[in-house]
Amino acid sequence: MIYLVEDDGNIRQLVIYTLNKSDLPAQGFVSGEELFSATAKELPELIMLDVMLPGESGLSILARLRAGEETREIPVMMLTAKGSEYDKVVGLDMGADDYVTKPFGMMELLARVRALLRRNPAAQARAQLEFSIEGLYVCPERHIVRVSGQEVSLTLKEFELLSVLLKNRGFVVSRDALLSSVWGYGDFGENRTVDVHISTLRQKLGEAGALIETVRGLGYKIGGRAR
Repeated sequence: MIYLVEDDGNIRQLVIYTLNKSDLPAQGFVSGEELFSATAKELPELIMLDVMLPGESGLSILARLRAGEETREIPVMMLTAKGSEYDKVVGLDMGADDYVTKPFGMMELLARVRALLRRNPAAQARAQLEFSIEGLYVCPERHIVRVSGQEVSLTLKEFELLSVLLKNRGFVVSRDALLSSVWGYGDFGENRTVDVHISTLRQKLGEAGALIETVRGLGYKIGGRAR
C-alpha cells in the first residue's frame, strides 16, 4: 500500500489513479492528520508527501514519521513545486528517501516509486506472503491453494488471477489491470476473458469463491477477513 498526502485534488486523483492502474494500491489524503490516522490502522510500504500543505507542512510530517518507532523506516518520497537545491537538501537531510519536483511525468514518478519499493524490505517480503482469509489459504511461492484444508487445483492463469486479487486485497482491480498483470495486455476489449476465468475460479474455490466480489462497472476484489 502507498499513501499520498497532497492537498491539490487534481494531482492527488491523477497520482492515485495512475498507481492503482499500475497495480500499486494507493490511497490519498489531504493532511497529516488523515495520514497518521491511516498509519495507525495499516502501515504503508511507501509514503508520498507534498511539502507545501495547508496547516502542518510536509517537512513537519516527515519529522514526525522519522521520530515514530513504527514509521521511521517507511520510505518517503517528497513532492513539491520547489526546485532549488537548498529545498531538496533540507528534505533529504531530514530523512526523505527521494525528492520529485512538480510538474513531474507519470512514467518517471512510477519508475521512482518502484525503485523505492525495491529497496524496501517490507515491500520485498510482500511477494512472499501467505494469504489466509476465512477458509481460503494461498501460498504464492509454493503455488498452494487450499479451501477448508482441502487442496484445490488451479490452472496457471487462474492461480495468477487469484494471486493478483489477494495482493490487492480490499481494493478493486479493474479488468484491464487484470488483463495486463495476468495475460500481458490490456484495454483491447477482451474483458470477457477475465469474466470467464473469474467464473471458473469461483467454481473451483467452492465456498471460498464468494470471497471474490464483483464491483459493477469497475472490476473485482477479494473481500473477507484475514486470519
